[in-house]
Amino acid sequence: MTAPIFRFKGRAIPFRPGESVAAALDAAGVTLLGHDALGQANRYFCGIGACQNCVALIDGVVRETCLTLAAQGMVVVPMEDAGG
Repeated sequence: MTAPIFRFKGRAIPFRPGESVAAALDAAGVTLLGHDALGQANRYFCGIGACQNCVALIDGVVRETCLTLAAQGMVVVPMEDAGG
């Protein structure tokens, strides 16, 4: 049986049921989640949603990747690529 996946910048990211988006990205070797408006790196940092450094557009909604459970077929887009 193959692992479920979501997409990050077009790349298929496998995850385990119950795993956060941030944890799955980290396990896949993705450490940079984009850059903020000041050009600072967005990354998985606190893991509890306090710093909001890991925000991304997840299925069209701005969310913390560390607090969002990964789901089959979801699309995760770095904020710098979200447009607007």
